Order: sequence, then C-alpha cells, then structure tokens
Amino acid sequence: MDKAKAVTACAHKLAWLIYAMLTKGEEYMDQGQEYYEEKYRQRVIKNLTKRAEQIGFQLIPMAESV
Repeated sequence: MDKAKAVTACAHKLAWLIYAMLTKGEEYMDQGQEYYEEKYRQRVIKNLTKRAEQIGFQLIPMAESV
C-alpha cells in the first residue's frame, strides 16, 4: 500500500471509531493484537478457499500441530 492510501485508510478508521463512539455513547476498547491477527488469518483462509474452488480444488484443514 502506498503512503497516500495508508493515510486515507487510517483517517477512515479513526473517523469510523469517532462516529461509533459519538452515536453509540461507547468508549473505545482496544481489542489487542491477537484479535487482528486472527481476523487476518480468517480472511486469508477465506480467500484461499475461494481461490482454490475457482480452479477446481478443495482445501482440507490439517490437524494443528503441538
């Protein structure tokens, strides 16, 4: 992402947070790094699954290693 898009994305996120706080009367709660990492992981999995289906494959989850 180039600099201008990053600044626009940050401004949009801040505007959305302020709007939500003003309209709902709620305080901002930082959800932590783990929340965003899990959200990113789920988005990647969804995109990979969709891409695999487009080319005729099916993703099968592996058992998590310890």
